[in-house]
Amino acid sequence: MGEDQKYITLGDEEVFDKFADTVYRLAFSRVKSKHDADDILGEVFLRYVKAEHKFLSEDHIKFWLIRTTINCSKSFFTSSWFKKIVPLDDTLYTSLKEHSSVYYAVMELPIKYRTAIHLYYYEEYSVKEIADILEISQSAVKSRLARAREQLKTKLEGVTFDV
Repeated sequence: MGEDQKYITLGDEEVFDKFADTVYRLAFSRVKSKHDADDILGEVFLRYVKAEHKFLSEDHIKFWLIRTTINCSKSFFTSSWFKKIVPLDDTLYTSLKEHSSVYYAVMELPIKYRTAIHLYYYEEYSVKEIADILEISQSAVKSRLARAREQLKTKLEGVTFDV
């Protein structure tokens, strides 16, 4: 970064207010548990507060938070604590958006497909941005989205939707 780069300064509370929902929704979509998503949310923002990064924009901050959320959820799944617990089914947590057949079908997808769908449809990232976030190729992102859509189509065949 050159010396002519302008860094932004946002307070920790302002960053939390702007991005907590995004971090929480992504964590929840990955771990499928309200309590574990709460833990990941806390860990991500603890890392943010401790981080000595310089950010160029709010999008740069959001990118960093999403990447950190993905890393924290990966760590969660590999922790010895996770391997020894019997999770309660709290996917019925209703304070997210109104749950529908589509929501439940998405939550049943494998994590790599669920994450790609979440970033593409809920966070509205482009394929290129998702590839950067997940550190995979754009063609891999396209494949994950296509496979996820195919699985969703199969799961949702015959489901009627209220309009």
